[in-house]
Amino acid sequence: MSKAYHNAAFVGDEGEKAEKGRNVSEKSQYVLELTEKGKIIAEVDYDPYYHRKVEHPTTNSETMFHLLKGSLGTGILAMPNAFRNAGYIPGAVGTIIIGVICTYCIHLLVKAEYELCKRKKIPSMNYPGVAEAALSEGPEWCKACAPYITNVVNTFLLIYQLGTCCVYVVFVASNIKSIADFYMEDKPDVRIYMLIILLPLILINWVRNLKYLAPFSTIANAVTLISFAIILYYIFREPISLEGKDAFAELKTFPLFFGTVLFALEAIGVILPLENEMKTPRRFISPCGVLNSSMTIIVLLYVGMGLFGYLNYGHDVEGSITLNLPPGDIMAQCVKGTLAFAIFVTHGLACYVAIDITWNDYITKKLTITSHKMVWEYVCRTLLVLVTFLLAVAIPNLELFISLFGALCLSALGLAFPALIQICTFWYYVSGVKRVWLVVSNTIIVVVGVAGLVIGTYTSLSEIIEKFFG
Repeated sequence: MSKAYHNAAFVGDEGEKAEKGRNVSEKSQYVLELTEKGKIIAEVDYDPYYHRKVEHPTTNSETMFHLLKGSLGTGILAMPNAFRNAGYIPGAVGTIIIGVICTYCIHLLVKAEYELCKRKKIPSMNYPGVAEAALSEGPEWCKACAPYITNVVNTFLLIYQLGTCCVYVVFVASNIKSIADFYMEDKPDVRIYMLIILLPLILINWVRNLKYLAPFSTIANAVTLISFAIILYYIFREPISLEGKDAFAELKTFPLFFGTVLFALEAIGVILPLENEMKTPRRFISPCGVLNSSMTIIVLLYVGMGLFGYLNYGHDVEGSITLNLPPGDIMAQCVKGTLAFAIFVTHGLACYVAIDITWNDYITKKLTITSHKMVWEYVCRTLLVLVTFLLAVAIPNLELFISLFGALCLSALGLAFPALIQICTFWYYVSGVKRVWLVVSNTIIVVVGVAGLVIGTYTSLSEIIEKFFG
């Protein structure tokens, strides 16, 4: 186990104070040894949590709120459609199982980060950094892949964030269209509404400091919660019936369910940043800590929304349950409008991650032009928004987009990579039964992740090709 050594001189009364301070030192896991001369040499197991210097650390409740906010969006509104692809029995059971596996994999990732930070004596790491450090300490074939894993993880993160932005574009345009269609005789194609919101999307992504979006984000969070409550009112205002609903759907559509649930449940991109900013990071993955509590709430909400939404609307359920709300009801129109606004604001936050990866990790390192650097940054921001816009225009289908990017990116980021990282991190540190369990359990997760990626992506792409190009 890695150890750090710190020297500090305390003479006379200071030595006594240090001796009395042994109980206090338990919090940081420091072991103070008093020498014969009254001086102290502190020999410690390096604790990354103790060395983190966060300017504005978040409390447990604030971290939980951020995690809930990151998981409750377009994904939960697509859950009734996911249940249509699975059936209400596999849908409910499958969502719980996938939720447990996702939570377990997040535990693996956070524990691996902590262990690697201890060994390297650094306070924290991001996801690509954890992946590279883990593979560097794994078997020989993993060490050979270590120099490339950062780019692989960044690519998946970038595709996922841009894919999420595509979903947001389709969601906003579809809900605006749903409102406008009630008042218009001519019903323009949804792509017209995408074109209308293009300029505002570019402008909101020109905001370089997220603090200017914070007030809008706060409003968006409030109206989102109110909108969810109203949606539940519409779901339960009529008796729920099993008649005409599939207990078990066709097996060929199950991969669409898998991809949608992964997209909805996983907030893997924000896990390490949230944990790194906590005031008490040990509470993040403790048994009754932030992660387990948040994921329990999230899974229950997703099962409830998916199950009762499907049982209410059956096979007529849309890619977003908001599109099933009565078109003539003012309250329903308000829900669609406010959620469209909330997701529009969230587009700026989601695309911010893609911009950060593209601009800071790649373009600025290779950009030789030093003048007008900010102009080039705005060009980069605009081009990334245009990429999400053009993909949405090409395939304006909410449920297929959600399933595709869930299967393609989150099978890797949320399942396969954390399990591989866990194997590499502890490859030379466990033996016997523990090593067998390490390899077998995580290999199963890797296989599930890769299978979900391949089958889910193939199924989603096949549906897209058949629907738009068949």
